[in-house]
Amino acid sequence: MKSVKIVKEDCIGCGACEAITDEVFKLNDEGISEVVVDEVPEELEDDVKEAADSCPTDAIVIEENE
Repeated sequence: MKSVKIVKEDCIGCGACEAITDEVFKLNDEGISEVVVDEVPEELEDDVKEAADSCPTDAIVIEENE
């Protein structure tokens, strides 16, 4: 299983991550992305990787859980 987090200081709120997988990412009221799941469902792992690769500020961090 994998988890994902946003480095809020780096997020510029471009919305690319939410556009790629809104099941995992949502922009909050301040326009900063937030992760809305505790663990990334296996079927969304490729989308989360695409979102991380698409983030212009590398604010998305994917972590491997044990």
